[in-house]
Amino acid sequence: MSENRLQKAIDTLKESGVRITPQRHAVLDYLMNSIVHPTADDIYKALEGKFPNMSVATVYNNLRVLRENGLVRELTYGDASSRFECNLSDHYHIICESCGKIVDFHYPSLDEVESLAQKVTGFNVSHHRMEVYGICKDCQELGIKQQH
Repeated sequence: MSENRLQKAIDTLKESGVRITPQRHAVLDYLMNSIVHPTADDIYKALEGKFPNMSVATVYNNLRVLRENGLVRELTYGDASSRFECNLSDHYHIICESCGKIVDFHYPSLDEVESLAQKVTGFNVSHHRMEVYGICKDCQELGIKQQH
């Protein structure tokens, strides 16, 4: 990802009065350059060599601050650990039922589903989430079959 995008995110934090600690900078940089959707533990493991005094709690606290400032999205799927991403554009996820890999894909926004749901139920709809499940190519090559 571009250094410009990282700098914009840092500027956003500064404008909100958030201090830019080296750990916070590293967590944000790691997420912006990650093509996977790491857990807090993944981020901790990736950065612990660079920050030996950093704890998992520090990573969680930084992720909370980044999420509260609209820079990071938390993904929760069932009982699995939360995963995090910096891709805030409208997109959907496909999830491997075997290894848990999550891959982004883009599809025209399903705004009509929201408006229909609102019309039928009377709810004031705020957002939606769509997930697609299956077995990724790597797991297929290992001979793993779908459970259904």
